[in-house]
Amino acid sequence: MRKTRHLYILFLMVLFSLGVSAQKAGKIEAKRNVIDGGYNFWLYTPEEYEPHGHALPVVLFLHGASLCGNNLDRVRRYGTLDALEKGKIIPAFVVAPQNPGGSWNPRKLNDLLEWMEKNYPVDASRVFVLGMSLGGYGTLDFVGTYPEKVAAAMALCGGTTLHDVQGMGRVPLWIMHGTADRAVNVRESKKVVESLQSAGNDHLLRYDWIAGGSHGLLARIFYLQKTYDWLFSHTLKDKPRGVDRSFDITREDINTTYQELRMLSEDYDKE
Repeated sequence: MRKTRHLYILFLMVLFSLGVSAQKAGKIEAKRNVIDGGYNFWLYTPEEYEPHGHALPVVLFLHGASLCGNNLDRVRRYGTLDALEKGKIIPAFVVAPQNPGGSWNPRKLNDLLEWMEKNYPVDASRVFVLGMSLGGYGTLDFVGTYPEKVAAAMALCGGTTLHDVQGMGRVPLWIMHGTADRAVNVRESKKVVESLQSAGNDHLLRYDWIAGGSHGLLARIFYLQKTYDWLFSHTLKDKPRGVDRSFDITREDINTTYQELRMLSEDYDKE
């Protein structure tokens, strides 16, 4: 796994060295009513995308309850799509569905991934999922339901609706939650961690409780380069599967996120 991870990170570094022009050449478009009974979504296609070209990873971003509804523009308010628009370079398809209300439905998310695989050159061994709040629940519910499809996942200030969480133990999974979260109590994430630990099924699990962290604080993690570096360091082709523990996302990283964003924005404006 280590050799594969290092080669892929080297590949990313080469792409990043091309500058933010790669992000400018990407395209974000709305996809409405393309899946019968499924979610509407935004699709970002990077500069590297060619209709019959090499397969690319997929990043599935799941938003929180505040972005639910039928106005797809709401999904662009924060998160991975907003990070792209602020200059973040992500050499992957980014899929950002909108939940009209209620819990995220793992089956509908799987329908969305299968639609992507039929219509775009998707690297099915590199499907990554991340979400916050309601999207954190959606991330864990999807991972627990379809662990064989997810290369790695990150769940922020969420929990799960699943009674059996053991499928989550088959996926490199990073759970983070602020201890001062008033919207979703940190106990919701701790229940998942404790269930996996008690079953001895936590060898692929990482978790961090951000001391004094509020609910909104963790939204900054979507804008950190470390977030995507960690996700992209995994693949379903790793045998045996392992979890990258080579670096951390610290409170200092989270606190300085907007400094990194300002630097990205300044570079973006120079182009």
